[in-house]
Order: sequence, then C-alpha cells, then structure tokens
Amino acid sequence: MPGDFRGRSKIVTQLWWMIEQTLFAWSPQFFYPWRRFLLRLFGAKIGKNVLIRSSVKITYPWYVEIGDNCWIGEDCVLYSLSSIKIGNNVALAHKVYVNTGGHDYAKETFDIFAKPVVIEDECWLTNDVYIAPGVTVGRGSIVGARSSVFKDIPEGKICVGSPAKVIKDRIIT
Repeated sequence: MPGDFRGRSKIVTQLWWMIEQTLFAWSPQFFYPWRRFLLRLFGAKIGKNVLIRSSVKITYPWYVEIGDNCWIGEDCVLYSLSSIKIGNNVALAHKVYVNTGGHDYAKETFDIFAKPVVIEDECWLTNDVYIAPGVTVGRGSIVGARSSVFKDIPEGKICVGSPAKVIKDRIIT
C-alpha cells in the first residue's frame, strides 16, 4: 500500500483524530447534527436522519459514506483505510467493527492492505459483529450478535456464527 493511503495529509489526519477525541466524543448524546457536521467537514458523505453515537470511532471519515435513516450505535468502529459504504435504513448496533484493512501475513514486511466494505440498504448488524475487509452484506440481511463475517452475505438472509453462515431467509411481512 502506498505511503499516502490515508487519503489526506498527516496534518488533516491528526486534526481529525484530535477533533474525534474531543469535540466529537465529548458531545452530548442528542447532538447528532453536530457529529454529522463534523464528519461532513472532514469529507464523510452522511445522509438525512443519520444518528451516530459519540463513542463511535472513524479512522478516516473521507472514506465513509452513510445513506439516509441510519443508526451507528455505541462503541462502533469504522476502520476506514478504504471506503465504507453504508446504504439507507441500516442499523449498526453496539460494538460493531467494520474493518477495511489489515497486514499481509504472507510478506515478511507485513505490508498494509485495504479493501472496501459495502453494507447495502435495510441491513441490521446486531451487537458485537465483525465485518472483514472486502465484504459486502447484501440488501436486507441481518447478522446475529457476535458473528464474524469473512465472506459476502447474500441479500435477504439471516446469518450467525464465526464465520457467519446463512441460517434462513429473512421474511418481511
């Protein structure tokens, strides 16, 4: 991965991290518009009616896109070394970890790599879910608590486990 993988200068990156740890993290629970403003100021694309809790961690907001009517819960991490695209009407419960990067263990130098993550419309990732680099969670799918998703999830499924496996179709009535 090239040395400029952050997508912004070191100064902008450090400024974001300082603001995230103070103005973002210290904001009262109901200051959702304030947190959306700060994220947009640093290049995130945030839709309408998005609620992001103050304990959320976002590595590089300029790689994050969140659609309308979404909820990003307590202690979620958006480790955005590459793009994270979250569709409309998506809920990330508490302690969800969306990971776009890692290290290449096959190389002696453990080079950093990054792969985008997509969470399509109408998904619900319940508590303590891990999403690996390069994964797409298909429209309308649900991932159960404490599941780890290492491969794409088809649309309209309910998945659980580590690794997450489809257990049944999601039927919307």
